[in-house]
Amino acid sequence: MNQKLIVSLSPHEKGRDSVKSIMYGVIFSLIPAFIASIYFFGLDALIVTLTAIVTCLVVEYLIQKCLLKGPITVFDGSAIITGLLLAFNLPSSIPLWMVIAGSIVAIGVGKMSFGGLGKNPFNPALVGRVFMLISFPVAMTTWPANRLTLPDGYTGATPLSIAKEAIKNGEPVSQIIAKVGTSLNHFVGNMEGCIGEVSALFLILGGLYMLYRGIITWHIPVFIFLTVFVFSGTLHWINPDKYLSPEFHLLTGGLVLGAIYMATDMVTSPMTTSGMILFAIGIGVLTMIIRIWGAYPEGVSFAILIMNAFVPLINKNMKPKRFGEEVKNG
Repeated sequence: MNQKLIVSLSPHEKGRDSVKSIMYGVIFSLIPAFIASIYFFGLDALIVTLTAIVTCLVVEYLIQKCLLKGPITVFDGSAIITGLLLAFNLPSSIPLWMVIAGSIVAIGVGKMSFGGLGKNPFNPALVGRVFMLISFPVAMTTWPANRLTLPDGYTGATPLSIAKEAIKNGEPVSQIIAKVGTSLNHFVGNMEGCIGEVSALFLILGGLYMLYRGIITWHIPVFIFLTVFVFSGTLHWINPDKYLSPEFHLLTGGLVLGAIYMATDMVTSPMTTSGMILFAIGIGVLTMIIRIWGAYPEGVSFAILIMNAFVPLINKNMKPKRFGEEVKNG
């Protein structure tokens, strides 16, 4: 009877993972794709990536130090991830001052204006990318040579851009495929595109590592891929001369990068499994609508940001029943 029982709020048992360990786990998983980007695009990819990372770190430090006047958490890894993912969404030829501007918006507007990590409703890297796409459309859609496909000094177009323009001009899919290359080339990264989006192979390897670590779950990436596959596959089956195959849509553009690394952001994605599935389906549908009928050849960034806005509503209406909650009949 002398033993005291202590009642406290949850959690009653804590895991070994911390915010810092999770963030640096994500950074580690991006190393293969980062190395591949330097191989495909040369030192320009390294310089753009380092510029974005350093700018994000400096901006977050200054805001925490001078404006928020709270604890300095700049080295928890989240700012580094924002810089990495923003750089991965940029062409390697983009002027560095534009990278700095995009990084300032990503951290200053997309993250710290809401109070910092855990409070931002939108993925900060995508906020920075969309700002740059709207503000600097020419630089953001000028694609330098991938060293496996074009000689140095040349510029090309991404497979999605080529396909969009060809379909607009009424060319049949069979002719378009000859222009954009094979699925194997798209899988390994033998194409033009943003720094970190071209190689599905290395992005998937990084995603498998995060699954193994328990950093992400499989629900969001798999249901995005399934939705895009079903949507594009249905259109291709209806009219194969007008709509490209599902493997083309899965392996080109920023779909793999977005599905594995940005849609799974734990701060801006739903909490429940059912919510994640709905969130992923929405991203897949919106991506395909923008790709096929929209003004831009790519729609992943816009789709994720739009679905980010619905996350509070999804969380509110798809939360599990609380323990001991009365279930109403009828």
